[in-house]
Amino acid sequence: MTDPTATLFIDGQWVPSSSGETREITCPADGAAVGTVSEATAEDVERAILAARRAFEGRAWADRPAAERGDFLLSVADVLRARKAEFARAEALDTGKRLVEAEGDMDDIAACFRYFGKIADQHPGRLVDAGDASVISRVVHEPVGVCGLITPWNFPLLQAAWKVAPALAAGDAFVLKPAELTPHTAILLMEVLDGLELPAGVANLVLGAGAVAGAPLSSHPEIDLVSFTGGLATGRRIAEAAARDIKTVALELGGKNPNIVFADADYEAALDNALNAGFLDSGLVCSAGTRLIVQDTIAERFVDDLVARAGDIVMGGPFDEAAQTGPLISAEHREKVTDYVRRGIEAGARLRTGGNHGGPEHADGYFYAPTVLDRCTAENPAVIEEGFGPVITVETFSTEAEAIAIANDTEYGLAGAVWTSDAGVANRVSRRLRHGTIWINDYHPYLPQAEWGGFGKSGIGRELGPSGLEEYTVPKHIYENTEPAVSGWFPRPA
Repeated sequence: MTDPTATLFIDGQWVPSSSGETREITCPADGAAVGTVSEATAEDVERAILAARRAFEGRAWADRPAAERGDFLLSVADVLRARKAEFARAEALDTGKRLVEAEGDMDDIAACFRYFGKIADQHPGRLVDAGDASVISRVVHEPVGVCGLITPWNFPLLQAAWKVAPALAAGDAFVLKPAELTPHTAILLMEVLDGLELPAGVANLVLGAGAVAGAPLSSHPEIDLVSFTGGLATGRRIAEAAARDIKTVALELGGKNPNIVFADADYEAALDNALNAGFLDSGLVCSAGTRLIVQDTIAERFVDDLVARAGDIVMGGPFDEAAQTGPLISAEHREKVTDYVRRGIEAGARLRTGGNHGGPEHADGYFYAPTVLDRCTAENPAVIEEGFGPVITVETFSTEAEAIAIANDTEYGLAGAVWTSDAGVANRVSRRLRHGTIWINDYHPYLPQAEWGGFGKSGIGRELGPSGLEEYTVPKHIYENTEPAVSGWFPRPA
C-alpha cells in the first residue's frame, strides 16, 4: 500500500475513496491520532460488490478444492500468530482496550481461522436412498455466493474472522464493512489475504459509515447473503432491506444475559466471575453477564462484596500496565450509557458504585466507571435494555423456578450462566434457559468448534462450529438416473 489513505481494497487493488474523502481515527482512551483512512462512497461500494460478483462467477476460488481453501486459512492463521503484536497494537489503539485483551483476541482469531481451515473439506454432503438401485441421489453443499459482512467496533477483527473464515472456507466472495471507528485490523487482514495471493475480487474491503458503506450490502441485488453483528435497531433495518430480495440473513444482535448465582455456589469463584462477566472489556461484550440474579439468602453479602471489588477496578488506556479496564468507544456511546444508568436510577434502582466518568486522569478519554445498580425489578429499563457498558444490575430470587423465570424474562436470548454446586440444579436450569450459550460455573469462554448465536431478538442463525460454515453454503439435491428410459407418461399418438 503506497498511499497511506488508499485503504479501500477493491478487486485486488488498494484504492482511495472516489471522492477523496477520509476519516481520522483516534484512540478512545486519550483522543490521540491513530491514522487516516478512506471513506467509501456509494460508487466505491458498488464497485466492490460487482468485483465480488465477478470473482465468484469466475469460480477461481469457488472451484478450488476445499482442502486447498482450508490450507489457505491455515496459512492465514500462521501469519496472524507471527504478526500478533502488530495486530494487537492496532486493535488496542482503535478500540482503547487494554493491550493484553487485544492480544487475547488475536489468539482467538488465529484459532478461528485454524478451525475453519481444518473443517473446510469435511462437508462432502450425503447420499440419499432413493429406493431404486439405478438412481444416485446426493445432497451437496455449494457456496452461497457473494456475502456482505458488517462487523462491530467492540471486537473488530474477531467478529470479522467469524464471518470471513467460513465464507472463504465455503468458496464464497465477500465485501467486508467494519465499524467506521475501528478499521485498522480489517485493513491488516486484507493485506494478509492479498499477500497469500487470494484471487482478486474474492475479498473486498469498504470503510465508512453504515448509511453509505453498509446499507448497500443488505439491499444490493448482487448480494446473496448478509451477515451482521451489532445492535437490534440496525439489525431490523438490515433484515427489512434483505427481505426485498429474499437474501439469506445472519444476525447477531446482542443480549441481556443472566448470571444466576445460587447460595451453594463456590462463593469466591462466583464473585470473581461476576466481575469478569460484567466488566471484562468494559462490558462492551454482547454476551456480558450484566444481569446478576443472586439467591436472596446470600444476596446482601454477595452484592456488598461485588461493590467493594468493583470500586477497586483501575481504569486506563491500552498500554497502562496498572489498568484493569479501558474506555468506551466514543463520547456518544458514553452518553448513552450515562443516560441508561440515569433512567435505571429514576425507575427505582440504587446506585451502589460507579456511575461516573472517572477522575481528572481520565478526562481525555471516554471512560465510564464500573457500576453496580441493586434493588432492580423486572420493569426497570436498566434490566430490560441492553446497556452495553460496564453496568451490572442486581435482582434476587428465592427458588429455582423463580430464577429460571427471571432469567428468561427478556426479549433477548444470547447467553447466560448458572453457578451452583448441585449438578442436578445446574443441568435443569441450563436446559430451561432460553439462551444460545449457557455456562455452568464459568463465564465468557467460547470455542470455535461450538455454535454461537441466540434465541429471540438476539438474532438469526449461528456463527462458529459446523453450523457457522453451513451458513455460507446452500444445499443442492442432485438426482441421477443411471438407467434412463422412456417414461411413457404421455404416449405417442397412434
